[in-house]
Order: sequence, then C-alpha cells, then structure tokens
Amino acid sequence: MNRSHEVEYCNLELRFDRRQIQNLIRELIQEGYSLYWNENEHQFIVSVRTGRRLLKLRFLRVLNRYKMVGDYLVKDEKLAQWIEKLINDSRGHAIVKRFHDRQVLRIENIMFGEIIRLVEVSGMEHRIIFQKRPQITVEDMVQAFKSRRAEHRAGVLRLEIDYELAVLHEAIVNEWPETIEASKERLKGMRTEMLLLEL
Repeated sequence: MNRSHEVEYCNLELRFDRRQIQNLIRELIQEGYSLYWNENEHQFIVSVRTGRRLLKLRFLRVLNRYKMVGDYLVKDEKLAQWIEKLINDSRGHAIVKRFHDRQVLRIENIMFGEIIRLVEVSGMEHRIIFQKRPQITVEDMVQAFKSRRAEHRAGVLRLEIDYELAVLHEAIVNEWPETIEASKERLKGMRTEMLLLEL
C-alpha cells in the first residue's frame, strides 16, 4: 500500500447521463482496473478494485440523469488522477484533501471544475495559498432579479428533495447507515438552498 499518496474527495457532486457512465466504465477497464457494477431504480454503483481495496462509486438517479455523490478516500494515484479529470470535465464540485503519511498537506475547494480556494496545512497551521474572489457586477445583479432561473430551480429542487427522501426511506428500511448519513447531509444542503430561494 502506498501511504504516501492518499487523496480524499469530500462532498463530491458530479452529474452524468447514462452514456457517460458507460464510457467511464469502459475507460476504467482500458486502464486495467477490475470492476463490476450494479443498478437499481435509485442508483448505479460501480465497484473498482485497487489492490486489496474496493472503491464503490455511487451514482444516484435524478430524473433521467445521474449524480455521483459522496466521500471517497483513494490510495491509488492513477485512480485519483482519473477522478480529478472527471471533476474537471464534468465541471463538478468537491473538497479535495491531499495526504502524505496520513497527514493533510493541502485542501482544495473546487466549484464547477475550478479551484476556488487552496489551503496549505502544516501541523496545526493553515495558510491560504489562493482564494478566488467572486466578481459580481451590478449587471449580474439586475439579470439575477429579472431571471426566472430561481423559479425553475425551485421546481427541480422539490423533485430532488422528493427523490432524496425516497433514497433515505430505502436506506432506513434496509439499515444502510452510511447511505442514511449521506442522504441526511444532502437533505440539509437542499434545505439551505430552499431557504436561500425563499421557498
């Protein structure tokens, strides 16, 4: 096991359609990974074997698309690079923690595939290396008030909440503690978004 290379992906959120997931599976096979997958009406799971470890990538079904969510600890350098390419290509969100000998060295906040904050960690010390400043103009504000995107997002958000409640119910019935906790966290985030949209 290579302890010098560990990367943890937290609050990962990437969106795909079914064809893209099939392409991801094909890529992993071409890279030489042993894997299998299964699917039900709520999620698509791809299990990737890296040495003696098994990494389960979860894709939740949202309407006709899939959302890759969760926290993943990856100790395989090639697989970590593959996930980072996914984050970039799909313009996804994540908090990436890079470890060396089980000590956190760097924390990257990624939104829409782009690093917005980079923190260097040395023991108890945290030093911000880079932080992207939001650039909002008056015109952006006017467009936001005129836009109907919030109303559209509210409708989609209600559907996502209904779906997430169904996932939580299934996890509770089947006693899947990890899925229950992840689902509760996602629902907390959705509740916050609802409050921001003033629903």
